[in-house]
Amino acid sequence: METSRVTSRGQTTIPSKIRKSVGIKSGDILMFIANGDHVIMKKIEPRTDEYLESISETLNEWLSPEDEEAWRDL
Repeated sequence: METSRVTSRGQTTIPSKIRKSVGIKSGDILMFIANGDHVIMKKIEPRTDEYLESISETLNEWLSPEDEEAWRDL
């Protein structure tokens, strides 16, 4: 079992053994899934459904009724 401390900014380091065993390298995209008091971290590839799901919450600024009205007839 490996451990890592969380900084005051919410950052942590994935231990080297874990990164090597899973093949995580600089620039990889990770998805985090909260499951009760557990967090599941999964390496994902860009342009997959999982990738799109992971970023979809950041795109909600375009989902307002005003935006729907503005784009409806295009």
